[in-house]
Amino acid sequence: MDIDDDDFFTNLDRPGRAANNNAFQERLRQAPRDDDAEIPDVPPFMLEEEEETPLQQLIRHWMNERHSPDILPNEGELLAGLLDHIRSQSETVQLLRTDPSSSEEEHFRIMLVQTEVERVKFIVRSYLRTRLFKIEKFARYIMTNPEVQQRLSESEVEHARRFARLTDQHFYHSVLQSLPDTQQTLDDQPPFVPSMVTEPDKARAVFVLARQDCPPVRLPDGTALDMQKGHISLTPYSVVEQLIARGEVELV
Repeated sequence: MDIDDDDFFTNLDRPGRAANNNAFQERLRQAPRDDDAEIPDVPPFMLEEEEETPLQQLIRHWMNERHSPDILPNEGELLAGLLDHIRSQSETVQLLRTDPSSSEEEHFRIMLVQTEVERVKFIVRSYLRTRLFKIEKFARYIMTNPEVQQRLSESEVEHARRFARLTDQHFYHSVLQSLPDTQQTLDDQPPFVPSMVTEPDKARAVFVLARQDCPPVRLPDGTALDMQKGHISLTPYSVVEQLIARGEVELV
């Protein structure tokens, strides 16, 4: 129908159309308004108590590792299980792709599975690269701290040991051998001077998401921070370090 036609506006005034319009307007007036609906403080997905899948656990540990200034415990068992699953999925995909009887729909599903496998591989690589970066950055700190070494796998501890040794040799042959004997060490701690050993900055502020109602924690200024489930807080890492280790909060 052409709205430029004069009959178009005339038809709007017909009794039948007027009654329909009045009924529609009445339903519109009685419909609930969107702004009257109560908006929950916490998203619905945060209220569900569902067990995490291995992939969800890996993503949580990956984000914690990326945002944490300190190196966190190694998740070797979780990685091993996921890598075994990825290996079996990749083998299945290769078999199905070479099967001439596979339909076009099955090939599309195979492509989706392969895309998901590549996504998991990316997360695994990023997680390992993040840990490798921290191990090399804090190599000397790791080798002088047995408690930190317990968070690492045997291969990670061995890598930190070799990296620290190579770094010491490089500094000695490049600079230190030309200095007096009293200045050839890399672990001097003179007063009022920062330590020569690079350590994690646990005073750095981080964003934490409470995965459950957490006990109050004490901030550096003496005030108490009460974190309820689903709430995000900005706080020094040292304040929530133990909560992260227990899995009560996660970094975002």
